[in-house]
Amino acid sequence: MAQRKDTTNLQSMLFQFIGMEDPMLNMLEWLCAQMMEAEVSSQLGAEKHQQSTERTSHRCGFRPRRLDTRMGTMYLMVPKVRNGGYIPFFVTERKRSEAALVQVVQTAFVQGVSTRKIEKLAKTLGIEGISRSQVSEMTKGLQEQVDEFRNRPLTADNYPVLWVDALYEKVRYGGRVVSMAILLVCGVNDEGRREVLALEPMLEESKESYKQLFEGLKNRGLLKPSLVVSDAHKGLVAAIGECFPGASWQRCKVHFMRNILVHVPHKEKERFANQLKSIWMTTDPEVAKQRAQDLADAYRAKYPKAIETLEDGLEDALTFLSFPSLDSRKVSSNNMLERLNKEIRRRTRVVGIFPDPESYLRLVTAHLMEYSEDWSVSRSYLSEESLVPLNTQAA
Repeated sequence: MAQRKDTTNLQSMLFQFIGMEDPMLNMLEWLCAQMMEAEVSSQLGAEKHQQSTERTSHRCGFRPRRLDTRMGTMYLMVPKVRNGGYIPFFVTERKRSEAALVQVVQTAFVQGVSTRKIEKLAKTLGIEGISRSQVSEMTKGLQEQVDEFRNRPLTADNYPVLWVDALYEKVRYGGRVVSMAILLVCGVNDEGRREVLALEPMLEESKESYKQLFEGLKNRGLLKPSLVVSDAHKGLVAAIGECFPGASWQRCKVHFMRNILVHVPHKEKERFANQLKSIWMTTDPEVAKQRAQDLADAYRAKYPKAIETLEDGLEDALTFLSFPSLDSRKVSSNNMLERLNKEIRRRTRVVGIFPDPESYLRLVTAHLMEYSEDWSVSRSYLSEESLVPLNTQAA
């Protein structure tokens, strides 16, 4: 009889909801109220108005709380507890879900998924109400991590070898779209592991911008490196000389060969390039210089500008041979940064034009942070033993 009576009461209540404007939402609101009441009674050790020696605290009214659900928005009257407070379990679970969603959005953003695609993906998964502007707000949560990474002190390790390069990205600045120079610095620490040391947007690639970059690194604790690898940008070379006096500069052999081959006709490039590459396929400076001399003698009359460029920059392109302990394939060029730049562009390409420099730094730095983490647990880029002579010279 009791079971039949309970069934009759339930049916009566269901008929009551059916007559309302939004039956499902009202049923959910009623269910949430019942669950809150049961949870508070369990927390306090007593029902409402019940006298009990096991009671741990008392109710003290209600507070309104908006809750957005897939069925719609409802306003709950959440019971207030005098000591200890009370938050409904389904609200805390929702907060965990929201935090997980934010983390997923941030991860997708770092992996190069555009805000427009994230919005479409959310709708496909049945998550309504996530707009591109909301996605952008979620990604701003990365800012604290990005700032900490970019400003971290560099006092724990010495960085005997640095690689420096610049890439250009379209960024909205001062109300217009500009091609902004993004200066990138990587280095190897005493253990030979690679690290991303700096990523700085500049309006121009000049001596002053590079000096500002290097001074910032020194303020964070960077000691004078033994070797700096880069292309032959005049402002960069001048800044290296002023900020790191006594450091050696290696002109990137790949950029150097490109500079030379500009002055060689297309049909002759392959033959000339093969002979040119042989200059760097030795560990003996005298052999390298002799090969360069033989090439100059053979082509001086035919390609005078190419030979002039070769002779003017040869010494700087062979600096790495003064460091025989280092792996010549890795310190003779900027190939390591070139590969990293390709990965960066693969993610920035989906954005196209960044709304401001901060949004660019947020995306790219978050991506580079993952690279640094991978590098920290992978094989050393240069062996620790090969760096000992450089550290001895620096001391």
